[in-house]
Amino acid sequence: MSDPWMYKNMAIPPKDYNLVVPDGWFKLPLDPEARDRSIVALAERQFSGMDNAPHLKEQVMRELQKTAKDAYQAGGIELYLSTLTIGSLPLSSSLLVSFPMPGTMPSSANVHTVAETLRRSDADITLVTLTAAGKAVREFRTDAASPSTQLGNELPTTTVKYYVPIPAADEWLIMSFSTPLDPLAKQMVGLFDAVADTLHWS
Repeated sequence: MSDPWMYKNMAIPPKDYNLVVPDGWFKLPLDPEARDRSIVALAERQFSGMDNAPHLKEQVMRELQKTAKDAYQAGGIELYLSTLTIGSLPLSSSLLVSFPMPGTMPSSANVHTVAETLRRSDADITLVTLTAAGKAVREFRTDAASPSTQLGNELPTTTVKYYVPIPAADEWLIMSFSTPLDPLAKQMVGLFDAVADTLHWS
């Protein structure tokens, strides 16, 4: 495996990124040619043995299709969805990996200018160093529930975003983690931070 740090001293940007995610996270590609098949596969997996819930299954698939379409149009590359459970409690969470849309990042941006721009919001902004990927901007926020768009969820949603500069390129990679499990938010954020720290270039 190539040393991720070598890109810091080269004029050639990395070809790809890699992440280590929990085994129970389902990878949903956002490319239109592949996402519908993956959504069907995820729905079949989640509703296996539940023949009495066809309407809920269809609703979930519609929500997934909308989420995937919106994410793709906003620069999304891949969407990871947790299928983990503790007993009968689903550990609902997601990770969206994306490129920022043109014009949404400050010109000639570095982690300091991005952090200063983000501090104008209500989020908690910090500078962090990822083990292999280097310096990044971490954004933490909690938003009120939106039952109409979250299948009836009435708990606040916790979001953690990482803005990571791509070495030798005037581009950024964004990792956006989210969970509606407010009672377990602290533990889920710990998991999100651990996954983000596995980011490395190849």
